[in-house]
Amino acid sequence: MCRIETKSEIKSCEYKEEEDKEKRDRRVVMGLKAMGGGAGESRVEKLKSSMSRSKMKLWMIRATTSVLLWTCVVQLTALGDMWGPRVLKGWPSCFSQESSVNNAISVPSVPPLVLPPKRVYKNNGYLMVSCNGGLNQMRAAICDMVAIARYLNVTLIVPELDKTSFWADPSEFRDIFNVDHFITSLRDEVRILKELPPRLKRRVELGRVYSMPPISWSDISYYRDQILPLIQKYKVVHLNRTDARLANNGQPLEIQKLRCRVNFSALRFTSQIEELGRRVIRLLRQNGHFLVLHLRYEMDMLAFSGCTQGCNSEEVEELTRMRYAYPWWKEKIINSELKRKDGLCPLTPEETALTLRALEIDPSFQIYIAAGEIYGGERRMASLAKAYPKLVRKETLLESTDLRFFQNHSSQMAALDYLVSLESDIFVPTYDGNMAKVVEGHRRFLGFKKTILLDRKQLVNLIDQYNIGSLTWDEFSSAVKKTHADRMGRPSKRVVIPDRPKEEDYFYANPEECLLPSDESLSST
Repeated sequence: MCRIETKSEIKSCEYKEEEDKEKRDRRVVMGLKAMGGGAGESRVEKLKSSMSRSKMKLWMIRATTSVLLWTCVVQLTALGDMWGPRVLKGWPSCFSQESSVNNAISVPSVPPLVLPPKRVYKNNGYLMVSCNGGLNQMRAAICDMVAIARYLNVTLIVPELDKTSFWADPSEFRDIFNVDHFITSLRDEVRILKELPPRLKRRVELGRVYSMPPISWSDISYYRDQILPLIQKYKVVHLNRTDARLANNGQPLEIQKLRCRVNFSALRFTSQIEELGRRVIRLLRQNGHFLVLHLRYEMDMLAFSGCTQGCNSEEVEELTRMRYAYPWWKEKIINSELKRKDGLCPLTPEETALTLRALEIDPSFQIYIAAGEIYGGERRMASLAKAYPKLVRKETLLESTDLRFFQNHSSQMAALDYLVSLESDIFVPTYDGNMAKVVEGHRRFLGFKKTILLDRKQLVNLIDQYNIGSLTWDEFSSAVKKTHADRMGRPSKRVVIPDRPKEEDYFYANPEECLLPSDESLSST
């Protein structure tokens, strides 16, 4: 290691040299005087003059050298700080207290987060929304509310999720979705806040807020003509229901594209949910191909729909009691057999096993059950398990400790199933509920990934014929495959039925305005 003398040390050395020089000079002068005579004195005077000039030159040299030396020190120190990570940090340094080992460690640079520029607009007021339903019904509603807020030039407050429905999930928006990403990724479209400004927040807490349910399947002009004036009048309006409140069709293209952008880009799950989802997918991929079966055969689905095919009398009575216990389930008296014949019931596990076999789904495939607890348990799952022995669920793939934070949080569990469904080789829903529709549309967006859209009305007819012996297995299988040849999630036009929005194709199941043209998508898959 090199050493730099301090200023005090340099001065000490200089003083010592001067003392020695003066002693030598005195000895010389004394010697000349001892020689005597005027010549001696003349030589003494000349010698003194010469010594004075030499002394001055020496001081100038020393002063210049000192200035140059300290200038170099300062410059090298600055260069060490500036170039150290690239050049000097690996060398033994005179200018740093850190060891060369520490200096040699390079820290990878993190690219700065690039945010879209904020959209500047005159704020017409604040829109609060309370979503209702399960995860995917709320997901679609959030997309609609963002598009509406953008169109009205208002500020959207982060939506409140449903905590009072059948699922009773206490999760907040931030527990399921990455709220910061949601806000920042849309800042070039609409201003989103986590909560109202303090003055307005206090007013809402005191109950002084205009609250209403918007009309279902409304055109965007309804919000411009009916809702915007209310927001301008009251400053804050609370929409207390959000399911299917924006029409599927006839909306401006920028509205449709914004609905897609929110769904496919802005709504990310939390890092905890996404990491666990990736782990489930890795575990499945390690064992080959897998099919996600969205088997909608939970107790709440059967009670709500009134579908009791294959249930015993005690189960039918239990489901009926449950249906009457929830006043917001409007339909109470239901003919299960008639509804099944019309294709309005979810397939049973037994019907599902026959359908998958008829479609020649490889028995070696892993079948991931994306659903809650199947009503009837192992008894109802026996035929499916026999046909496809590799039945798995998130609960069987993961340790109980992995899911401990998700227990009693049905929306967070549904988020895991959603991620796995997107990545599966094949996705098969047995009922066209909200998850089935939203996942179908998302898989179309990802490149028209194979999604088998079951024609339940045709299937139950074919299954009944097979069960009574009217069709052989080969005839049954051939008919099932023919029925579904064009129902594999390929590009198609959304079916529009004016004045009957419930019967037409759902926007989120086939957001064709946001998809690649058919020929381009076909060539890319």
